[in-house]
Amino acid sequence: MDGAERGAEGRHVPVMLDRVVALLAPGLQHPGAVLVDATLGLGGHAEAFLQRFPDIRLIGLDRDPEALRLTGDRLAPYAERVTLVHAVYDELPQVLFDLGIPAIDGILFDLGVSSMQLDEAGRGFAYSQDAPLDMRMDSTAPTTAADILNTYSSAELARILFQYGEEKFSRRIADRIVKARETEPFTNSARLSELVRDAIPQAARRTGGHPAKRTFQALRIEVNGELEVLRRALPAAVASLALHGRIVVMSYQSLEDRIAKQVLAAGAKSDVPDDLPVIPAGHEPYLKLLTRGAEKPTEEEVAENPRAASARVRAAERVREKGLVA
Repeated sequence: MDGAERGAEGRHVPVMLDRVVALLAPGLQHPGAVLVDATLGLGGHAEAFLQRFPDIRLIGLDRDPEALRLTGDRLAPYAERVTLVHAVYDELPQVLFDLGIPAIDGILFDLGVSSMQLDEAGRGFAYSQDAPLDMRMDSTAPTTAADILNTYSSAELARILFQYGEEKFSRRIADRIVKARETEPFTNSARLSELVRDAIPQAARRTGGHPAKRTFQALRIEVNGELEVLRRALPAAVASLALHGRIVVMSYQSLEDRIAKQVLAAGAKSDVPDDLPVIPAGHEPYLKLLTRGAEKPTEEEVAENPRAASARVRAAERVREKGLVA
């Protein structure tokens, strides 16, 4: 979702679309194949798959009610083949159970904050424009970024800034936040952005983009529980794949990509000791990696859509089920 852009007609233009389609296509060739778009956003990927594969059924998940409303309108021509669900992607097993779907043939995760959320000033995701410090992907969720800034201890703030933002000056920024909120609680993003800029030494501001970028990322991840959700969601998604079903994960920062790499690599490795001369039946790897490391967008795509620059794609195919190898 991070890499989405608006096209000439204001439409959502997804990142690395052709490559994502190519990776998932082999599992979607048979009539009635089920594809899950776990991060529906504004529906660019979903629409492309529905157009190119006229026999698939698409299950679209999103935690943002507004995204579901807008995408429902966009996908209306395919309504008979589409089911949209207000859910976070770690709820996939329950969603599939409720729909009576025992296994799926493909699943796409396009992680991070969507273009719609970035572009709506009132959501507070962007450090470059003043807005209420909200950052909730699901507007019905209880905790906002302002709540965290105004209630977490200095140690807690420093932890999330370092852990989720990889911010070197996390303690310094956290201490200043706690001191500043004694005078006035935080409500808007411009004040936070300015505080972070002032807290970072001038020499360190010259590289790495906007000085507040890492702090805003950390707050967004904490507000939405993104990494914990992803750690639950990816193994559940792999477990939901039918034999020869495929999973594609598109991430936009190193923490997400690391989780994707670990989950897919674990499935592509036998669960017996490395020094065992023969792998017993049923203990072979259950995934086959489809990408060498993480694939990146082309220079042409980044030139057309700068938000795509940080995109990283990993993919795998399920090759074993219930102890059998295909």
